[in-house]
Amino acid sequence: MSNLTLAARNSSTMLRRNLLHARRYPSLTLNLLLTPVMLLLLFVYVFGDTISAGIGGAPDRSAYIAYLVPGLLLMTIGSTTIGTAVSVSNDMSEGIIARFRAMPIHRGSVLTGHVVGSVLQSVISVILVGAVAAAIGFRSTDATPVEWLAALGLLVLFTLALTWIAVGMGLISPNAEAASNNALPLIFLPLISSTFVPIDAMPGWFQPIAEYQPFTPAIETLRGLLLGTAIGHNGWLALAWCLALTVLGYAWATSKFNSQGK
Repeated sequence: MSNLTLAARNSSTMLRRNLLHARRYPSLTLNLLLTPVMLLLLFVYVFGDTISAGIGGAPDRSAYIAYLVPGLLLMTIGSTTIGTAVSVSNDMSEGIIARFRAMPIHRGSVLTGHVVGSVLQSVISVILVGAVAAAIGFRSTDATPVEWLAALGLLVLFTLALTWIAVGMGLISPNAEAASNNALPLIFLPLISSTFVPIDAMPGWFQPIAEYQPFTPAIETLRGLLLGTAIGHNGWLALAWCLALTVLGYAWATSKFNSQGK
């Protein structure tokens, strides 16, 4: 059997293992999924009129739903990948990885199974949050099929980037609690981005913090694709962030994983 065939078969097995774990223990995924859903309902029905009046000059909840949803879809990805960090940390601390190392399986298949499984779970979570958003009034009537396809590609790329970062966080964490704490920036960063209000509505000293981080250009790009607004340079910035974080996360996670086996 060639090395490539072995890697594909072993990665498929590890993917099935991680999906079975997610199905048997859905509480972590559901708890992380509830965060963006609750924020969506809170900001739409409690703060929606007030915030939209501050942004546009008149209360318009439907306009604020359209503004809010793209950011919360990306926040959903950040929330879901925290489960990846916890899952990886559990595998490392419970000794199963040591058994895998003693077996004739491809070394990288363990991490590949975690990453692919996390990407699938994140996409499903995004669909569920999107369904809730549509149920309460979100519409994307101006997006063309090409823009919908580009939006899906951006979501998958962003998921892949954050997943590799989450895997690295899980590998450096001694237990599940530490992994969850280490991955908190994946939820915190969307809170200080353009998810809830435009950057120019923030205090001047805070605007660079919100602007020069990976979530903001991705949010603005997704918002432009779904709502038919201008994207500007945000598309290239979002793509650059996705590629940079993917390469960084992959290098960090594989290096840490290989060093722990020596």
